[in-house]
Amino acid sequence: MKFVCIIPSRYASTRLPGKPLADIAGKPMVQRVYEQAAKAAKLEQVVVAVDNPKVYDTVVSFGGHAVMTREDHANGTDRLAEAVAHFPDADVIVNVQGDEPLIAPDVIDALCAVFEEDPSLSMATVASPLAEEEYNEPSAVKVVMNQKDEAMYFSRSLIPYPRNAFDDTIRPYKHIGIYAYRRDFLLQYAAMEQTPAEKVESLEQLRVLENGYKIKVIKTNHTFIGIDTPEDLEHIRAYFVQKGE
Repeated sequence: MKFVCIIPSRYASTRLPGKPLADIAGKPMVQRVYEQAAKAAKLEQVVVAVDNPKVYDTVVSFGGHAVMTREDHANGTDRLAEAVAHFPDADVIVNVQGDEPLIAPDVIDALCAVFEEDPSLSMATVASPLAEEEYNEPSAVKVVMNQKDEAMYFSRSLIPYPRNAFDDTIRPYKHIGIYAYRRDFLLQYAAMEQTPAEKVESLEQLRVLENGYKIKVIKTNHTFIGIDTPEDLEHIRAYFVQKGE
């Protein structure tokens, strides 16, 4: 089974213009993400799907692999669907967000492993325990799973609502924006129309659930820091400086 990781990279970020090239302790963000993903043992290839020549040149300059995609894609899934045409023999596509410089290689390998274990699986993603300070933070997307660790719903609101206190049998989980899809399902997903809950929550993964498909959720205790704001960027810079990397 061939696993290919595609990192969608959008240059014109609304809150952080030029985000892929933002310096993090001497390396551009896109390089930090690429190097972490490349450590995953199950991946045969890692590539950045870029929309700007500056990012393309940067990836090539550090020895990475990049493909150009259109600038006008509405979301990362559409960019992925264009990029996957370059990999007709890929069985599973792993989508690592371009603003996750702390992505854990063993989490990527765990995502790949569930496809080896379950031939019927179409899509999988990741969740980690939700910190209490994130309960009411809309940017921290929450997910509730069933007994088979399949997603029942994603929301920017706190779910499940603790009418009774959380305990060891049930805790809130934060969705981590790394996905894996069988190649054919990725193309099918990208061709689907937007759905009502997806539009209301502005969460494109809800399109899958609203169309009756399953999303397997891998649980992890790893810490992830997605970079959406200048404050996030300063936080991650301090992290790498502290670690001396």
